[in-house]
Amino acid sequence: MTEDEQIAQLKDWWQRNGKPLLTGGILALALVFGWQAWQKHQVNQANGASMLYQQLLDTVLNPNAPVDTARVAELAAQLKNDFGSTHYAQYGSLFVAKVAVEAGKLDDAVNELRPVLDDPADAEVGELARQRLARILAAQGKAEEGLALLDGNVSAAFQAGREEVKGDLLVQLGRAEDARTAYNKAKAALRDNAAAGELQLKLDDLADGGV
Repeated sequence: MTEDEQIAQLKDWWQRNGKPLLTGGILALALVFGWQAWQKHQVNQANGASMLYQQLLDTVLNPNAPVDTARVAELAAQLKNDFGSTHYAQYGSLFVAKVAVEAGKLDDAVNELRPVLDDPADAEVGELARQRLARILAAQGKAEEGLALLDGNVSAAFQAGREEVKGDLLVQLGRAEDARTAYNKAKAALRDNAAAGELQLKLDDLADGGV
């Protein structure tokens, strides 16, 4: 094969294969750089949300100063607006609800918890919101409504907590036998026997006619 024929053959091969290979290479590079950019964005989001959440914790849990409710609301709103897709935003809502309860603003606490319960970021935050909302509803005189939230299946990791809340609401409703059943289920679900002391006190209170 002459040199001209080799060049012609190479040009023909490039016409048939060169452009698709080049396009594929560019696409591969775009995917790599796009993935790296997305990962960097996720890390930045997580770091930013974590720092803001830590500020919220410091504000709520500072033992040396009263809770600055305005600052708590500001930080929680920023978490929702800037990092609404992260777990931190919903955990922030739990703390806002806590502050609202301590201030006697039960309706505000309910409004903070319901969106978390409707679309929880994970099972843990969802169950925490469920149990806290049930207690708040009971404090509003809506124990039956709170009890309805606690129906259905729950994973073993959260069973003790749910059954204890259920028992407390049943006591409020005057249903001693049902409360005793719930407390016994909670006690049986505990992995740490030492943690059963408070439950046993509640059971003893029922036995002494506490309801």
